[in-house]
Amino acid sequence: MSVAGSARFPWVPAYAVFEHYLVGLRRTWRAGVFSSFLLPVLTVLGFGLGVGAYIDQGVGGVRYLDWLVPGLIASTALQVTVGDSTWPVFSNFQWVKTYFAQGASPLRVGDIVAGHLAFVLFRVLTTIAAFLLVTGVFGALRSPWAVATLPVVALLGLAVAAPTFAYAASVSSDNWLAMLFRFAVIPMTLFAGVFFPVESLPDALRWLAYVTPLWHAVDLCRAATLGVAPQWSIVGHLLYLAAWAIAGWLLAVRAFRRKLVV
Repeated sequence: MSVAGSARFPWVPAYAVFEHYLVGLRRTWRAGVFSSFLLPVLTVLGFGLGVGAYIDQGVGGVRYLDWLVPGLIASTALQVTVGDSTWPVFSNFQWVKTYFAQGASPLRVGDIVAGHLAFVLFRVLTTIAAFLLVTGVFGALRSPWAVATLPVVALLGLAVAAPTFAYAASVSSDNWLAMLFRFAVIPMTLFAGVFFPVESLPDALRWLAYVTPLWHAVDLCRAATLGVAPQWSIVGHLLYLAAWAIAGWLLAVRAFRRKLVV
């Protein structure tokens, strides 16, 4: 683990953990930049322009591509968050033992969790910034408020990453991580208002969609990129996502402490 961060910001021990992951990113950032731009291009071409060509009236009078993009912004943030919060966390406990090395240093459990969470949020923000750039080139952002999607996806990332950290730290096999994608991420992506309005779902499924953190982020992102009011209260959305983040943080610190503190 790099000690440069602790020398630069001695009052923020978690920065040393964050910098550790940044050093690792230096070896792989080129592939990440390529995928960050390729994914939105293919998605816009496939769903926005391809499928959108068959939806003449758009959705609510809005061109389907413009309506779809904010949902894709939130769902992409979700997928990046879960991807970076499952196997990397599990690996740091079970395979490469990075957390145990960090725990043997003066770092506290909260520093270890916070530093890794900060890196996950960094990955989410850089990915979504690239997504915004590409979709802006396609003319799919109808309002300058689209930049507000960045803090929204940051809050979504924290709301999802923190409880996922706790989950990945608690399971005994990586098979449980694949189940998380199968039974949580994929259903959320399909039914939380990304590809079609939640209002078209049966009542039971509609309320399940409202419970997910993804729907709240989708509604906020759609309001920002279209320049309209969200379906629900902005404060309500933010408080709901913050509640997920706080609860997830407490669970993550508890799960990490059980593994690292003897």
